[in-house]
Amino acid sequence: QTKLKPAVEIMATSTDKKSSFYRSVFWDKNTKLNMVDQPKLPGKFEIITCKTVEEVARCIKTMVVRGAPAIGAAGSYGMYLAVQESKFDSSKDLVEALKKAKTLLDAARPTAVNLSWATKRIVSHAEDSVQMPVDKLCDEILAEAERICNEDVEINKRLGKFGADLIHGGTKEKPTNLLHHCNTGRLATVDYGTALGIIYTLQEQGKNIHVYVDETRPRLQGARLTAWELQQAGIPQHLIVDSASGFLMRKGMIDVCVFGADRVTANGDVANKIGTYNLSVVAKENKVKVYCACPTSTIDLSLKSGDEIEIEERGADEVTGLSIDSTGGSIAPKGVPVCNFAFDMTPAKYIDAIVTEEMVCYPPYEKSLAMAVDLAHKRRASASKNN
Repeated sequence: QTKLKPAVEIMATSTDKKSSFYRSVFWDKNTKLNMVDQPKLPGKFEIITCKTVEEVARCIKTMVVRGAPAIGAAGSYGMYLAVQESKFDSSKDLVEALKKAKTLLDAARPTAVNLSWATKRIVSHAEDSVQMPVDKLCDEILAEAERICNEDVEINKRLGKFGADLIHGGTKEKPTNLLHHCNTGRLATVDYGTALGIIYTLQEQGKNIHVYVDETRPRLQGARLTAWELQQAGIPQHLIVDSASGFLMRKGMIDVCVFGADRVTANGDVANKIGTYNLSVVAKENKVKVYCACPTSTIDLSLKSGDEIEIEERGADEVTGLSIDSTGGSIAPKGVPVCNFAFDMTPAKYIDAIVTEEMVCYPPYEKSLAMAVDLAHKRRASASKNN
């Protein structure tokens, strides 16, 4: 299998010179926006290049890049691609072009809030800087996209430490067994990860852990991506079918469930990869702790509950075929009707804690999530002043 090469070899702005991994999303002044082509994994490790905002939107839609933080990062660079080579009479015209690009990008994956969060941040920054000459403002858009990416890595590492403090590392004789759903690691973020970032932190702390990896149908992000990431990191694991998780919990084989989020509403409801709700309900039945890990950029305080979240529905081919890139054989009768929701919504009552980069949030989530978002805003404002 391909070993991911050091990020510093391909991205001069890398903040982690000890990293053994590419960033999943990175910018190069010659090749433009580069992303790990995730549908090719684990068979091949390839980089795909985007030079237009339309190409970025297509890659987000087809899940070449996936994971809420990663598509937010890709979207921010997509905003720059939308304006970098166009001619504008004024900076106000450039801002209007950014707004059109935001509409295009946001529509690519409506459930994950990080995408619209990142594009909104780019537009807001451009509006605040509209007094700049056009060429300077265009450069500033790229700089803001790079800040979003670099911040993601720092955020994930802070989040990982908060989450690791919640989880005991087992004993020499028996590890702590974690169940992980979907993929939330280096491939789903710019680098390091959210729920998998907690697992990486546990490993760095020398704690004795073992991970059960949900295959995560229908696109098999667990089997294809998480299992591959954990192999790269040398973390003990077993891959299981999604429907085995309840039985493993009943047998006492699972200590903690961890997963990420694509959107968290003000009351703590979590939209995440389909299967998260089932997992959380069964965990509560078996008295297994459930931790959701997400950056504050995934928290949407404008929505009161998960019932207000738009849940994306994807194509039938993901369910009827064994392959996620349409090159494999069918496993279902031709023409069978398919219902394929990409995400589900887990009510807050099934979540023991939501781990962010600012704090561990506990019920009542209306207060703790708002506090975490406020702390994040203050941290970013302080960083901006210092810069």
